Amino acid sequence: MAGCFAFFACCAVPAQADPAPPSNSLSPTSAVAFAWTVRSRDPNIQDFLEQHMSLRRYQALIDLDTTELTRLLTDADEQARELLATLGFFNPELRWQHDQTAAPNGSGHLGQVTLEVQSGPATRVTQVQWQWLGEMTDHPSGVALQAIIEKQWGLPPGETFTQMAWDRAKTKALRQLLAEHFPWGRLAQSQARIDTLNNQASLTLAMDSGPAVRLGELRISGATKYGVQQVERLARLAPGQAYRQNDLLEAQQRLVLSGFYDSVFINLEPEGQPAQAPVNIELKESLRQRWQLGVGVRSDSGPRLTAEHTHHSIPGLHWRAVSRVAVDKDLQSLGVELLAPPDNSLWRWNTSAQLQRRQQVDGEISSQRWRAGRIQMGPRIDRSYFAQYDVATQQNNSLGAVESFSGNLAWTWRDFDSLPFPTRGLGLGIEWGAGVSLGPVQQPFVRWLAKGLNILPLGERSGRIALRASLGSVVIQDTQNLPTTQLFLTGGDNTVRGYAFNSIGVDLGNGQIGAGRYLSTGSVEWQRPLRWKGAASDWETAVFADVGAVANALPLLKPQWSYGVGARWRSPIGPVRMDLAHAQALNKWRLHLSVGFTF
Repeated sequence: MAGCFAFFACCAVPAQADPAPPSNSLSPTSAVAFAWTVRSRDPNIQDFLEQHMSLRRYQALIDLDTTELTRLLTDADEQARELLATLGFFNPELRWQHDQTAAPNGSGHLGQVTLEVQSGPATRVTQVQWQWLGEMTDHPSGVALQAIIEKQWGLPPGETFTQMAWDRAKTKALRQLLAEHFPWGRLAQSQARIDTLNNQASLTLAMDSGPAVRLGELRISGATKYGVQQVERLARLAPGQAYRQNDLLEAQQRLVLSGFYDSVFINLEPEGQPAQAPVNIELKESLRQRWQLGVGVRSDSGPRLTAEHTHHSIPGLHWRAVSRVAVDKDLQSLGVELLAPPDNSLWRWNTSAQLQRRQQVDGEISSQRWRAGRIQMGPRIDRSYFAQYDVATQQNNSLGAVESFSGNLAWTWRDFDSLPFPTRGLGLGIEWGAGVSLGPVQQPFVRWLAKGLNILPLGERSGRIALRASLGSVVIQDTQNLPTTQLFLTGGDNTVRGYAFNSIGVDLGNGQIGAGRYLSTGSVEWQRPLRWKGAASDWETAVFADVGAVANALPLLKPQWSYGVGARWRSPIGPVRMDLAHAQALNKWRLHLSVGFTF
């Protein structure tokens, strides 16, 4: 067909497009043979050509003469057209200007070179033809997978054809094929036929699924201290089950999150039989004992010292023991947790004890919490049920120690695209408990707390919106008979920024704040990535507004607002947050620093 040519699977940026040095490699005062620039109504085209064309590299050859530059400009015209073709523009109008009288900073003896680009109409996809090969054509799930891949194809008719979009769409389709049942699939052929006269693209793809694969035996290496049986329980990869890439990823995540292994690698044996393909699990076990010491600074309470000791297998019991100590000017705490190995359903017995002394706005509170129950932790869902005993003694409280006993359930669900740096997703959590206050006056009570986080993407350049909310209440006849640790306070780094930690509560008069039976918080935050030379960096900006309220009666819930700006850094140890927030009720600014993502 006249005026047509084809892009095959190996098509990429033309070989003539030698990578140019970074745009800042030639400073304004550097000696150059000539100056050159690109002019286009589309800044993306301008940046793309200036980055990839070879002319910039030849600027440094200050011994160039006019004849050599003329030859270079002839080659550059062809190179520019090939580069524009990768962006979907096959009929551009290029106008070259060479002004030998203009010299950059007096150093360019060959003058100024300017390329004016009229890109013309973009090429659009008119049809996509699929050919399916392999066992998936007769496999029930394979037929459904075909429909999903075709429906979610990234370059459908009507879309603008570019080389990058073409490569990205093929990569996505192949990943979808490999993720379910067919790990040995391949892209057998791909072709993009371009009608340059009509600016149209016709796409053809052939996908070969290969055989449907089922998992075989687990080949475990490196399991010397904690045994093979524990690996099998955590991995939960049963011989004979259909291959799913996500099953292997979740198994790897469970093993890493268990804390017993420093590194885990899981892969399918590439030369295995499709009916029973062995699964290789390579482990590097953690040390039986580990000490961690930390020194940090909290914006709410200043310098902080922490120490943690972990014993992965207590002799005789074979449970894990974790002991923690944390000290700062407002909070001193000591805690011990014992965690049993997981059973076949990943449930684990656990028990813990925690002693705290906290300095709050309304005085000092000393508390103890003892807990025993079972927990099941997964990549997406955590569940637990436990019995809990609380006792708290508050300074200037005539009642002395206040105690309670309760039974509790907790459930957390996470569906985020990436942890600990999510860019989209939803998280929900709920805690529910029922019990009785102890002491001279015994009163039954019910406590519940619900929380949610929704991260909504706005686009690659626009970032995302993060929405947080929490609601909670305690139902009891008189809150004075309940430990304050069972009631609610809010404010601080992770709730209502601009206010000190747990400084929002019930106004007791004389400047004192007490815990209350009702809690409500909310937050909206716009997180936007900072870009450097067209690419997203490890830094982000944030603009936010927070609100929270605590009261002993619903009509008395009085919102406390704050707003501010912040920065985010994707550090090796997790996200680092730096926020400057203004507390509206106090008319004061407060700096908040925190590390990590939790939900």
